[in-house]
Amino acid sequence: MLPKFSYIRPASLDEAITHLSKGDATVHAGGTDLLGCLRERIIQSGTVVSISAVETLRGIRKTGNGGVHIGALTTITELSDSEIVASLYPGLSQAAGEVASPQLRNQGTVGGNLCQKPRCWYYRGDFHCRRKGGDICYALGGENQFHAILGHDSICAITHPSDTAPVFVALNAKVGVSGPKGKRTLAVEKLHVPPRQDATRETVLEQGEILTHVIVPPLPQGAYTSYRKVRARRSWDFALAGAALLLVPADNGSIREAAVVLSGAAPVPWRSRAAEKVLKGKELNAATIAEAASAAMDGAVPLRDNGYKMAMFRGMLEEELSRASEQLKT
Repeated sequence: MLPKFSYIRPASLDEAITHLSKGDATVHAGGTDLLGCLRERIIQSGTVVSISAVETLRGIRKTGNGGVHIGALTTITELSDSEIVASLYPGLSQAAGEVASPQLRNQGTVGGNLCQKPRCWYYRGDFHCRRKGGDICYALGGENQFHAILGHDSICAITHPSDTAPVFVALNAKVGVSGPKGKRTLAVEKLHVPPRQDATRETVLEQGEILTHVIVPPLPQGAYTSYRKVRARRSWDFALAGAALLLVPADNGSIREAAVVLSGAAPVPWRSRAAEKVLKGKELNAATIAEAASAAMDGAVPLRDNGYKMAMFRGMLEEELSRASEQLKT
């Protein structure tokens, strides 16, 4: 049963920020994650502030420099169906189409997908775990077959649930944030908080702040983008292993720039600098692909039941990099 709360639906961003600045207020966008969190007492809130009437937070449009501006209230379906996004950033379009189910994509928003809570069953259950301010991550010694193999630092082993976030990181996208102290812009790569920094937080957003939009910069000529998601079932499930790729070829056929960002691997979208280092300056052949896929698992610390993920990531990355190699040749 949902707890009692006040519901406010302001018509402007400034009004929404004013209401959200109160300590017990929570923002409501699509609501696909929030309502479950309220019901499960993951979020304790006396006031729910809906931003659904703030029309300035909707829509997709090209920017003057050839990039794209995506409003935070843009639905995931609108993102996946956008011809602008599909033509400029195929990987982002692919990722949006892999989110949850059609019903949830119709309701869920881009901002909500970036800021959603983790799906760890200990966090969602009746356990006072570290993410709730406790002293124990129950997943470290419990049922952990779907948990993190990278970046958990034996502190908190959630996996970040977003499919769009890894692609935004790979594309060097930035988010706009508005709050009581004004406006700021930060890289999506800096939006999420790793456990070693603070195990109780998912994002750097402060009380009263609202993620208003995402800016994706233009890509270099000939850039290749993709997103691959491996999951137990075709719909509904979150990623067991996933990868966002950005590859920019050089004139001599080597890879000039590379971004490899993993989903289903860590408590935050996990950028593999080791894999990128292998790829840069080299031809995308079988040897380079195998070396990069292996390097992506550098630093992995699998738990008792999720060691299979290492082979899954390596195999998936080899497939995706091989596919990229063929595409870049055409």
